[in-house]
Amino acid sequence: MIETFPSRDALADATADALTEILTAPGVGPLVCAGGSTPGPVYDRLATRDLPWDRLAVTLTDERWVDPTSDESNEKLIRQRLLTGSAARATFLPLKGDGASPEADAAAANTRLRDVPPWSAVLLGMGADGHVASLFPGSSALAAGLDFDAPDLVIAVDQAGLEPFVPRITLTARALVRAGVIIFLVSGEEKRTVIDRIATDPGYAPPAAAFLRQTRCPVRVMWAG
Repeated sequence: MIETFPSRDALADATADALTEILTAPGVGPLVCAGGSTPGPVYDRLATRDLPWDRLAVTLTDERWVDPTSDESNEKLIRQRLLTGSAARATFLPLKGDGASPEADAAAANTRLRDVPPWSAVLLGMGADGHVASLFPGSSALAAGLDFDAPDLVIAVDQAGLEPFVPRITLTARALVRAGVIIFLVSGEEKRTVIDRIATDPGYAPPAAAFLRQTRCPVRVMWAG
């Protein structure tokens, strides 16, 4: 069932409220954050909430293999819009490191995240092509990325399916469902059509469908036009 909101501001308010409730529960685990334009207002709101930031860890669903100071970096987005003020006390677990290649950084992140407790929540965006994280339709990395029983939590993606066309590092399906809940944060009519078709057409299988149809982790779909 899609939770529908009358505006994108209302969507951001509701998502921040949902995450606040989750992240103040006992035994809180890390928060996994998506990049993109839709989550930004959620992070602005969440940064002001009274959360146990010094006990929280934050990581990313995926990252572009660019310098963390680049405007294309998801890490930069999180540092500018979430990890500010009191929220700066949270521990940030990057995917992009100082490795010589995306594969080297993915391997290092895989080792780093393997002993991290299960996520309290994953905030997952979706593209109009149905991609999630950096799991793109037609990608050579897609089969490994969507294998819920694969050994790796993090993999490299040689070629993105949309701009910027730079290599990526992404959490895999196995990693993303290690969560108390996945919140799909979706806006716009085009993406709503994708969600509705996944729900009604069993033969339609963009990457997002794997997460919306799985039973290992609860999913909430939150949408505004």
